[in-house]
Amino acid sequence: MKTEVLNVPIDVISNNEALEKSLEILYGDCRENKIIVTPNPEMVMRAQEDQEFMHILKNADFTIPDGIGVVLASKFNEVKLKERVAGCDLVLSILKNTQKIITVYIFGTKTNIANNAKKNIENTYKNVKVIGVHSGYFSADDETKIINEINNLKPDLLLVGLGFPKQEKWIYNNKNNLDVKLSMAIGGTIDVIGGEVKRAPKIFIKFGLEWFYRLICQPVRIFRMKVLPLFIIKVIGNKFKVYKNDQLVRRK
Repeated sequence: MKTEVLNVPIDVISNNEALEKSLEILYGDCRENKIIVTPNPEMVMRAQEDQEFMHILKNADFTIPDGIGVVLASKFNEVKLKERVAGCDLVLSILKNTQKIITVYIFGTKTNIANNAKKNIENTYKNVKVIGVHSGYFSADDETKIINEINNLKPDLLLVGLGFPKQEKWIYNNKNNLDVKLSMAIGGTIDVIGGEVKRAPKIFIKFGLEWFYRLICQPVRIFRMKVLPLFIIKVIGNKFKVYKNDQLVRRK
């Protein structure tokens, strides 16, 4: 089941359900390269002006609500989202809960951070093997080499952290070229696993204020956060537009 936030379809899914579906794909024999994207309000707003990005969000296999603003926006709909399913939490949950050996390729961030992420994963999760790493800094010539390396290694899970919308576009444009089971666009999650960035304290996460914690730690993010009030205004305005149009239809 899906709902929509500003024309972006979002899966109505819980954290546990997202974990179960991910593990089901990773345990299976099929290598169709399923894609998980994790839109937040900033990404939804970018999709309003970037039609390629909108197309990708509409056609990903799983579009999970990473952002309390997206969850709250769905409250205007008949079909409401259950809860926030943060991409970082889903990745860590997969690594922690897999009962079978799964292989992972990390693509993104700086080389030393990606290598630290590899080391931390393998030291923490006994059933996870990181079989390849490449930084997020690459040229057009490097791209073919990266794809060839991924296909030679055949990882179950591909974690891509290039920042949006670059990571989603890269995964989607190479969907049929990658011999993996599951690709996830995960933003700064590799930085978190690699120890470069700290997650917000649990109290902030619990009340949906992780964005505020990041703003406190990185005040420069204020320039990115200015999209949030615009998102709220657009969601409310869109709701009243739909309501008004519905009333006109009823009167006719």
